[in-house]
Amino acid sequence: MFDTAVLLSAAFVAGALNAVAGGGSFLTLPALVYAGVPPVAANATGTVALLPGYIAGAWGFREDTAPPPGLSMRLIVALSLVGGAAGAALLLLTPDATFRRVVPWLLLAATALFAFGPQLRARLAGTGAPSRTRAVVGVLAVAGYGGYFNGGLGILLLALFGLLGQTQLNAMNGLKNWVSALLTAIAVAIYAAGGLVHWPEALMMMVAATLGGYGGARVARRIPAQWLRAGIVATGLTMAALFFARG
Repeated sequence: MFDTAVLLSAAFVAGALNAVAGGGSFLTLPALVYAGVPPVAANATGTVALLPGYIAGAWGFREDTAPPPGLSMRLIVALSLVGGAAGAALLLLTPDATFRRVVPWLLLAATALFAFGPQLRARLAGTGAPSRTRAVVGVLAVAGYGGYFNGGLGILLLALFGLLGQTQLNAMNGLKNWVSALLTAIAVAIYAAGGLVHWPEALMMMVAATLGGYGGARVARRIPAQWLRAGIVATGLTMAALFFARG
């Protein structure tokens, strides 16, 4: 009974966190490991559980969602699906020890990129807008990361969209949730085919994550942008520090 309460609580807060800042997998991963699920399977199972939350979060930001300059929604959909599939396939081949080592570094890099995104954009302003090729490669790479490990995906997507010229944080958050939902959907199919998903835990957590995702998105639309940005950076640094400690 206590394990069930832990999993439901982690999924609800993770759904809200993913709708706003990303990083919900940091909550679902340790909760599932605590409940006895092996780490790589816990990552896959937690990702499955958060899929409805991404969809709910995207719907919550539906009035604001817009792609960055130079990219269409159709292209973003295609890149999300291809990258998510590649990352999920890579996870199937990754040993637990390797998985533990790379995660904190990925989180730290994503947080730093988001934190210093405005300064980077200012420095790049004189060089012109990012080329379409670089934008495509960037979205594809981040989608691959998301298919491999969901933790910090939202922070990395926000950083990428900022560097690509998107300036409205709510628009970035809406697109972040749509991309996360798309790449997670294809990754879930691959995780399931590979036998990584613990379905009883995943299905139970889906309900809580969905409620948290929609609620988090609606609340975030009323939070001042500077507060939201500070909260996202703090979330990323906390996740990275705790994963380093766990390693």
